Amino acid sequence: MAGSANRLSKWMEGTGPFSDIVISCRVRLARNVQGLPFPHLMQDSQAEDLLQRLRQALANQGARSADHRMTLYRLRDLAVLDRHVLVEKHLISPQHARNVAHGAVILRGDEAVSVLVNEEDHLRIQCLFPALQLEQAWQLASNVDDLLERKLEYAFSPDRGYLTACPTNVGTGLRASVMLHLPALVMSNQAGRLHSSIVKLGFMVRGIYGEGTEALGNIFQFSNQITLGRSEVDIIENLRSVTAQIIEQERSARELLRKEMRHQLEDRVWRAYGILTHARVLSSAEAVQLLSDVRLGKDLGILTGLTSAGLTELLVMTRPGYLQKLADRQLSAAERDVQRARLIREKLRAAAAGATSSG
Repeated sequence: MAGSANRLSKWMEGTGPFSDIVISCRVRLARNVQGLPFPHLMQDSQAEDLLQRLRQALANQGARSADHRMTLYRLRDLAVLDRHVLVEKHLISPQHARNVAHGAVILRGDEAVSVLVNEEDHLRIQCLFPALQLEQAWQLASNVDDLLERKLEYAFSPDRGYLTACPTNVGTGLRASVMLHLPALVMSNQAGRLHSSIVKLGFMVRGIYGEGTEALGNIFQFSNQITLGRSEVDIIENLRSVTAQIIEQERSARELLRKEMRHQLEDRVWRAYGILTHARVLSSAEAVQLLSDVRLGKDLGILTGLTSAGLTELLVMTRPGYLQKLADRQLSAAERDVQRARLIREKLRAAAAGATSSG
């Protein structure tokens, strides 16, 4: 079932270039179908026509493995909790989760591909990879784009490029983004200056769940603003270049903290680990911040036995929808806080036990 709480998405694997700072990357293509009004103006019959054409496109996937086969799900056919989990795994947007009338999502088995159907545009083809693998994500997005275009004629202008519901996406229709963990820049009060300089370069800075969300757990998303007048290669390369600069700044800030505030840094990391391994009640915001401190401790070698994948998994599994999916029932806020603390205790202690036995 889509949104299953029993598996990790591809982007959560925690492996790849610069995985100590770059949690994931995403490439998204906005596409609309010639002859159909934009989703906010579509009639029921037009939405059904698009879904039928997509089913036909997916019928021509050939002999693919379960991990690489794509399936279309109507949002109205998914339970509310399943839709919440899809949001928490970054596979659909919060806005799309509410679009039960016409909305659908196409998911590849390993969840590296997520196509939002009838969100702001007819199609938003997303490819998500762990760490800094923008070129691989772009290549996969291009392949999915080609597959769907065999059954669909896209709305395209020779002068303007791909036509989209929002003018800011006109042109290539490509948005590339990276999700970075930047605790040292935040702790050294450099994040504000970084934000200003990145915006001046034409990039957007958002929180962990995109537009209008906070940078919880020192996690930030950076993405391009301009899609018109630049090639896909230019957009990818510009983001990669900016990301490399941010990585260098974060590493320099981490090294400075280690040299000048080693005891305070170690105390902060061990206190966070101590709370997470013993707390009985944890709010979502507190858990995210403490997991950030523990992740930093793992990346600096202060803590051993932990993995990036395990910590990213906890980041997602402790969100409200995912906790309720695991419990298979609705939970009150107080019940979620208890379940969150229990889940984190169990996962961290299991990681410690595994490290001890392997050592």
